[in-house]
Amino acid sequence: MAQPLELVTSRLLLRQWRESDRDPFAALCADQRVMEFLSSARDQATSNAAIDRWSNRIQEVGWGFWALEHKATGTFLGFTGLQIPAESHPYLPCVEIGWRLAAEYWGHGYASESAKAVLRVAFENLGFPGVIATTAAGNQRSSAVMRRIGMLGPEATFQHPGVPEGNPLRTHILYRITREVWAQNAA
Repeated sequence: MAQPLELVTSRLLLRQWRESDRDPFAALCADQRVMEFLSSARDQATSNAAIDRWSNRIQEVGWGFWALEHKATGTFLGFTGLQIPAESHPYLPCVEIGWRLAAEYWGHGYASESAKAVLRVAFENLGFPGVIATTAAGNQRSSAVMRRIGMLGPEATFQHPGVPEGNPLRTHILYRITREVWAQNAA
């Protein structure tokens, strides 16, 4: 079993999930603004299952989707981290970065700050050769974060296999960053 990694930035702590995160995460997932470009279910059972899955992943391998906390206040903001997409994903093998923050914390740079820390771990600690990010076409906020953290794209448009056919959110765009591009940007 790997030792779970915690990441610290100037303002944020990316940490293992706690029981106290369940209600705020469920509220975040029930917010129509947050879920505008996501097709997943929005109930407490679904959000709890996600926390359990992500927490287990972090416990097993030391990385995953970490809970995101504001260091100064201890406030739960959402999550940021890495995952290996489902087997049906068209760009496998790959590692994907993702984030989801409560709407009241948008516009403060938290997604970019935490995602940069995650990329550093992906390349420096975990040795991944590249990381992708995907979002529903039209999600300008996530696309802007992808560009701010140095990802290149959109590289491709594809039909996301995890979104039902006929759903307008099925069309996704792909961004990518390699270890080499990340190192150049970090220099």
